[in-house]
Amino acid sequence: MHDILAPRALKTLQRRLLAWFCAHKRDLPWRASRDPYRIWVAEVMLQQTRITAVLPYYYRFLKQFPTVESLARAPQDKVLQLWSGLGYYSRARNLHRAAKEIVARHNGEFPRTIEAARALPGIGRYTAAAVLSIAYDEPLAVLDGNVARVLARLGAVRGDLRAPARWRQLGDLAQDLLAASAPGDWNQALMELGETICTPQIPRCAACPVSRACLARARNLTREIPAPRRKRAPVKMRIAAAILRDPRGRTILVRDPGAHDDVLFSRMWQFPAVEVARHAEAELAEHLHDILKIDAASLRLESLPSARHGVTFRNITLLPFLARVARLPKRPRTRVLPLSNLDRLPVSSATRKIAAATRI
Repeated sequence: MHDILAPRALKTLQRRLLAWFCAHKRDLPWRASRDPYRIWVAEVMLQQTRITAVLPYYYRFLKQFPTVESLARAPQDKVLQLWSGLGYYSRARNLHRAAKEIVARHNGEFPRTIEAARALPGIGRYTAAAVLSIAYDEPLAVLDGNVARVLARLGAVRGDLRAPARWRQLGDLAQDLLAASAPGDWNQALMELGETICTPQIPRCAACPVSRACLARARNLTREIPAPRRKRAPVKMRIAAAILRDPRGRTILVRDPGAHDDVLFSRMWQFPAVEVARHAEAELAEHLHDILKIDAASLRLESLPSARHGVTFRNITLLPFLARVARLPKRPRTRVLPLSNLDRLPVSSATRKIAAATRI
């Protein structure tokens, strides 16, 4: 498409999109300043997560950690606790690690070069370009799903947009179209257009400020571009979990390694749990014996209402069981606390769903 657009046409495209963004951009908290730390936190939170879900977490996180130094000083468990429920917890761990590196190696300032930014944990090409362009006016184009869709429609690029060669083509196109005089606004304008106007299913072409330059619209291809992505076949899983409860209303949480751990509980505090095949109660009792040395023969597991949980392509059935015990076991890597105080530890949303079964 950049070969088709003459310099004058490109300037018109840039002017129209930037004017539209200036008039219609949403009032989002990370747009209130050009502080690279606040922009960076937002970009990390927004990965694979909707703005409406991110907003309350963003406010709480910045209230607790208003600077990169305060984040770097914090214990990881505190960072994960504030992230709890937002999902994709490797983002929080990498954010915390990167904050430590920024303080230790960059005098507390987010790096100004893309090479230095990408050397930080968890920061790829997109995040580095977003932060550097918005905070520092570096002429770097971003490319995410929203931007790729907009560019593919503008240039009538067909096929799987995530195919490596096509993704590189779109990256080159993004850089060629970049308004170098306002790279941060330009990148945000493209993202905003993809989120609000040039949407996946039914784009609102009549409201689009650059529809005159859109080849997909001219060729009646907006419903066909982008091509639908092939989805991985869903996998069904059953996870049985034990809520051990003593006479004082306390329970025990573990950091339990296992095949399900990274997927479901994200290496955070959780109820003892195991993936089960057929006999959930018996398999869970065996698991409790293995990790907590609880005598399976003396254990009575009371079935609680099940819950559904989804993680990427996994369709998970959570099978909670309540076990009333006279005394909670003492084992390494465990925490004992009142069941009502679960929020004091970093736990995943799956653990919250398991705990909620005791209140039904």
